[in-house]
Amino acid sequence: MNTKTASGAILTVKRLTKVYGTAVPVRALDEVDLSVEAGEIVAVMGPSGSGKSTLLNMLGALDRPTSGCVMIEGNDLDGVRDLDAFRALTLGFVFQMHNLIPTLTAAENVQVPMKGRGARRRRQHERAMEMLELVGLVERAGHLPSQLSGGQRQRVAIARALVNEPRVILADEPTGNLDSVSGREVIELLVRLNRDRGTTILIVTHDRNVARSAQRILQMNDGRIVHEHIVGDALTEDLLALAQSELGRRIIAQDVDALAGLPLVSDGRLTRMGAELSALLRSLTDETRE
Repeated sequence: MNTKTASGAILTVKRLTKVYGTAVPVRALDEVDLSVEAGEIVAVMGPSGSGKSTLLNMLGALDRPTSGCVMIEGNDLDGVRDLDAFRALTLGFVFQMHNLIPTLTAAENVQVPMKGRGARRRRQHERAMEMLELVGLVERAGHLPSQLSGGQRQRVAIARALVNEPRVILADEPTGNLDSVSGREVIELLVRLNRDRGTTILIVTHDRNVARSAQRILQMNDGRIVHEHIVGDALTEDLLALAQSELGRRIIAQDVDALAGLPLVSDGRLTRMGAELSALLRSLTDETRE
């Protein structure tokens, strides 16, 4: 499935392909087309190995595609000479592991992306404090990571991602190591940043509750985007309700005995409509979790 290209896109992917290995090649991405509007929150879901993180790595210029192109704000990454500088000024990264430096304080960790960018030390500190205030942790500025909770560490990581004022945040399982309360706080923070600052956010997640904080959810499988839906769309909400019902679970399981008598079954087998509905409902549930 190719997602519709948008004229106001800040991120554009065209026929993006990534193949790993030579003796036994693995096609991690298979001619993916994608467009993300400026100011949009997009969630990417799918089973382990579906290509989610590979796609994020390509968008973040952390890996090179085998073929196809990635464009950010009209810049083809293949033609960008200094990718490190481009990443530092255009993109912010939030990962499942906060990756804070254990010997640095929260404020010092937030300053790390500013090093070597020409800003004076005092300005770096001021900027770090501004970002910590934004994420509600200015009073923890002098604390080491070991003195912070998991949720606080992830909020420091978000402050670090924002310190150079990137237009785009790429988040790979940002709540994966957090309890439900801390995870909800992190997602609420990202949504607020999107609303108040217009930051474009792409989130890879296995958590449907996290995904539903986005405006659009993409489902990946076998290196392709196989399904896309708009959060809040009436038809999608009805399908989600069906997927979570007993009937929906039977359709997903392709339980032909339980479905006998419905137009989804003919001659003891699912009809084409039944098979397509089963696949669609499966893509809208957590059945694709690891």
